[in-house]
This record gives sequence, C-alpha cells and structure tokens, in this order.
Amino acid sequence: MLSWLRPSARVSFFHSKDNNLLLKKAGKGTSTNEQITLTDLCRTATPKTCPLNPFLFNGHLQTAWTTVEYDPVPVYYKRWMFEAENSIFSGHFAIDFVVDPFEPPKDDRLTDQERKYTLPSGLPERTAFFSADEFAALPSDDTKPMLVILHGLSGGSHEIYLRHVVAPLIADGNWEACVINSRGCAQTKITSGVLYNARATWDVRQAVKWLRKTFPNRLLFGIGFSLGANILTNYLGEEGEACQLKAAVICASPWNLDVSSVTMQSSWIGLEVYSKVMGSNMRQLFEHHVEEVSKNPRVNVEAIRSAKYLHEFDRALQCAAWGYPTENAYYRDASSVDSLLAIKIPFFVVQAEDDPIATVKALPFQEIEQTPYGVMMTTSWGGHLGWFEFGGDRWFVKPVTNFLNLMAKEIDFKTPYVVENPEKIPGHVATHNSTFDTALKPDFNPMRRKLDLKPAILN
Repeated sequence: MLSWLRPSARVSFFHSKDNNLLLKKAGKGTSTNEQITLTDLCRTATPKTCPLNPFLFNGHLQTAWTTVEYDPVPVYYKRWMFEAENSIFSGHFAIDFVVDPFEPPKDDRLTDQERKYTLPSGLPERTAFFSADEFAALPSDDTKPMLVILHGLSGGSHEIYLRHVVAPLIADGNWEACVINSRGCAQTKITSGVLYNARATWDVRQAVKWLRKTFPNRLLFGIGFSLGANILTNYLGEEGEACQLKAAVICASPWNLDVSSVTMQSSWIGLEVYSKVMGSNMRQLFEHHVEEVSKNPRVNVEAIRSAKYLHEFDRALQCAAWGYPTENAYYRDASSVDSLLAIKIPFFVVQAEDDPIATVKALPFQEIEQTPYGVMMTTSWGGHLGWFEFGGDRWFVKPVTNFLNLMAKEIDFKTPYVVENPEKIPGHVATHNSTFDTALKPDFNPMRRKLDLKPAILN
C-alpha cells in the first residue's frame, strides 16, 4: 500500500535480545530499579508514531525534497583552522563552533590568513572566523554538554539537515555544539594533497582530544550523518573503551559501502540520479582543490574529470590517493558495519528502510543484535535524511534530540556501564571440549583493516 494511504510510517527497533546495557539514572541511588536499559531509553526517546508528509509518499520523493532551498533554521558559526598533529595526514581542517547570532562580515573583510584557508567564493552563510582573542577565550570549566557533529558527503556545517538537529538543542542555551568539516568541504582550502575518505578518522580524533582538554567538565556526545555517520562509527570502533565521547547517534549511515554502491548501480534512478549527482558533487569539490591534489603523482586529473558516477570518481581519486586496487576494495575496507561491534559507548542508530542511498540491504540487522551498546531504530518511510512532516519539519529530529537530552540530563556517567550478560558478547569462540587447542582459539577483530593505517592513526 502506498505511503499516502498510511501517512504514519512503521517504527521498528533492533537490539540485543540476550544482554542489555544498564545505565544509572542521575541523582539516584544504586538499586536496580533506578537503572534504565539503553533499549528502554531509546524507545522512550522515540515518538510512538512517525507521521510524514503524505505528498512525499516514498523514499525518492522524501530524498528529492531535501534539495529544495528552504532555510527556516538559522545557525551561526565561528570557524577555527586546526593544523593536523600527525605528519602522515598533514594539512589543515576547519571546525565550526555554534555561537550566538552575529552580523557576518563581508568576504572582502577577510584577513590574508583567513583567505589562505577559504575558497574564492567565500565563507558559508552565517559563518565567520574567530579572532585570535575570541578563540583564546574559548576554554571553559562549564558543564554544558557538547555535541560533536560530522556531516555527509561533500557537505559541511551549513547543511540544513544538520541545523535541524542543532537548532532545538541550543535554543535554551543548555547545549554547545561544533561541526568538524571534512577537508576541502564547507568552502575550505586544503593545504596538502590529502582529502578525506570514508574512514578518515584522524581529524575527528584530534578534535575530540582538543575538546576534552579545552572543556574538561563537559560531557561530549557525537552525531554523524550519512558518510559522516560511517566515519564516526569507524572512529568509535577504533577508540573502543578509550573513547572520550559519552554516547553517539548514527544517522542514515551507508554502513556497508560495497553493498550500497552495488545496489545504487543496479537501478536506473540509483545510477543516473543519485550516483551521478554525488559524482558531480565530488568532481566539483575536486576542482576546488585540483592544484593541491594533483601534486600526488598517482592522481590522474583527466581520469577524475571524466568520471560520471560516484564509484568512478572513487576509482579515479580515492584508489589512486590511498593505494586501493579497486573502488570495491576501498568500500569494503572503509565500511563501518564491523566497526559497530567494537564500540563500547551507548549509541543510537536511526535509519529509513526506503533510503535509496543508505540502502536497507546494507543495514547491520545481525550485527546490532550482537552488542549491548547499540540500538537501531528504523522507519519504513523517510528517504535519505528526509523524514519530512507536513509543514517542513523533519521527524527524525525528535528521537535524536530526545536521546541526546536524556543521555545528557538523566544518565549518571560517573558510574560505569553494566552489561547484564557480558559472556554473551561475541568475539571469542568457547572451548568445545577438553582437547580443543586453546592456542588456536579464534578471535574476531572487528577493526582489522586491509589498508594498515593504525600506526599513523593512533600516533
């Protein structure tokens, strides 16, 4: 039955059946009745119904509507450029911090140093650079929760889906937020030949370490959208129990990039609309930085310029830049579906089953049932970062902001998590009999990668 005949989408939850993550409620005692499971918290955060715009009655229409220029959610940023600490991934990246409204200066007022990091077309709307004095005044001992945000493919802090989440959180002044812009995005120039890729976790790691040091009393939370969700998941898995974020939201992630790519190529609309548009966006991004990127002798500029679809662009640039033999090898290596199993903080996954980009075929239905640390909520309808309700609001904002507020305001993070049945967490194979050679006991490592960047990443 078409969605316009049932304007409320189905909401489903997927999580471990054998063990739960128990969270202690803030300000409560130690008895078990003052704990809440992560599953119950995610269900509480999610509205009972998901009423969407009946005129946008499938995933394609919901996704297409995201391109309509309608900007009712102003969010203001001040930018600071960070120099990478790791020489392997040298260069600069921009973090945009959410600030109170201000009158943005004209681009012709940028200093020479600011112009060095900004494309000729100027800064995104409602964005300016911090002055040195303003940035020096940032450190604080306040206890406001802070949200660390990763945007989608070729996007940035200006994206409307991102601002839909930020705006209600900062409205009462109780939250702080910042966006880590992927290199080359959000009108930034790159200062080395390194662009980002789907497992580019190094800038996120440096940013979180800096935030932890600069705001020692703030609880840090994370959210990633689309490709940024894939990157965030990989980061969370790499960090494991050492992660400085307290909880995270994974929104509209492609998860298994190989499956998503093959699925997208298997239909006319997937190939000729979605893949072509994303390929065009990435070619445009490349052209902004061609002078720097082309310094890599492995990069063939004309091959990149002739790429029509996203997978062709990844074949021409990402494989050349990072040493992958094929784009599918890159996709398999950068996918976050296994990284999910290495995450050791609470996380909430939000997906639409009719998403034409982050396809339902790539969702981690089996994996999410193997960990107590995550819950996945899916809706039968919503498209890719759409979920438009009648009137223009996005439904997904409600479960996301509810989850973050519950975590920040009602959970005691000074008390360690409790896993009800830790022996049921997969990864180690039990001994089957007394003659089983324990020296050969299998040990599944969800973070094992074919392209070995670990020494550089953890440096």
